[in-house]
Formats: sequence, C-alpha cells, structure tokens
Amino acid sequence: MDTLIHSLRDITIRRISVSEMDNNVYLLTAKDSGAQLLIDAADDLPAIQELLADADADSPGTPRLELIATTHQHWDHVRALPGLVEATGARTAAGAADAPGLPVKVDVLLDHGDVGNFDGFAVTAVHLRGHTPGSVAFVYQDPAGPAHIFSGDSLFPGGVGNTQKDPERLNQLITDVAERLFDVYPDNTVVHPGHGKPTTLGTERPHLEEWRARGW
Repeated sequence: MDTLIHSLRDITIRRISVSEMDNNVYLLTAKDSGAQLLIDAADDLPAIQELLADADADSPGTPRLELIATTHQHWDHVRALPGLVEATGARTAAGAADAPGLPVKVDVLLDHGDVGNFDGFAVTAVHLRGHTPGSVAFVYQDPAGPAHIFSGDSLFPGGVGNTQKDPERLNQLITDVAERLFDVYPDNTVVHPGHGKPTTLGTERPHLEEWRARGW
C-alpha cells in the first residue's frame, strides 16, 4: 500500500482512505525521532495498522504512536478509535466540546490555539465551530515549506462542512474558517480534508463570500 504523500524536511505525511465514506486517515512521523501523530482513526483498524507499518521506514528511530487526534465527534471519523487505542496504548485528543461524544476517554481536551509538541515537530489546534461544536483542524507549519492544515469536515475543496442548513451555524463556520485559517495562512497552504482530495487556501480563497451567499 503506497501511503506516502509528503516527505518534508522534518516529517513524513502518510494518508489512507477508508470506509464507504472515503474517510481520510493521516499519519505524521518525525524523521529523526519516530514520534507519530495519527489524525482521525476513522475505520478499518487493519488498514490503519498497515499504515503504521508503512511508516516504519520513515525514521531510523523506532516509530511510536504518541497521540491519536480526532477532528470531530461524528461516527464515521471514530469507528476504529477504540480498537487503535487498545492495540497501541496511545493517548487521545479532541476538541473539548466534542470529547463527550467520542467512544473512548479523551486524554487531551483541546481549545483554540493549543499546541501539541512532539519530538521533532509541533501541531496547532484551530477550533472551527459550526460543523460540530468542538470541531478542530490541526496545522503543521513546515519550517522549509508551506503549512499543512488537516481540516476534518470543516473545509473541503469547494466549500465548508455541512451545517444542516442552519444559517447561524453556517455563518459561524465560514467566519471561523475565514478568520482562523484564510486570514492567518498564505495561499500555498495545503488543506488535507476529512474526505476526498487536498486543495490549497489559494484555490478556495476567492469563493468564501460565494459560499456564504449560497447558504452551504
């Protein structure tokens, strides 16, 4: 299984798509230390374990899964979470408002701006309210290139996440995405969504007000 999508200066980023809903599972591995962060244990534990095995080649150290971070509480993003926690003993993290909806105890409750420091890299949590109350994106700033945003279901190519036609939630989500992502990061920032293919902030930026006007 060819899972490597980015080999950056300090980390590798691997991705697999699982389930009938094309959920993305991402794995960040520090090249020097082998420290790992997995984002969204969505489904298919054997496939995720194969993803982890693929990453054994990414570091001369012994790769170790230190944290499983969840972008939001929806069931399709957490189906493999209990099994992966049991198999690896890794700690878990999620947005504070979504944590009660997860099928495991959440060890790290995330608020906007929280930084997770791993041996060799850091990731920042960005709270994006609207798709769910506690949805978070995770941002890795490559010191030698563009930032990488793991946006869950809050930002996709062509629009923001589903807000069930609730205008208040839609306005909140577009406002958060605009102020906390588009106003902070440049156009070359890579967006890795919870489903489907990646995009960049530059590709999506011209359409923000169009999304707000169309109501979804």
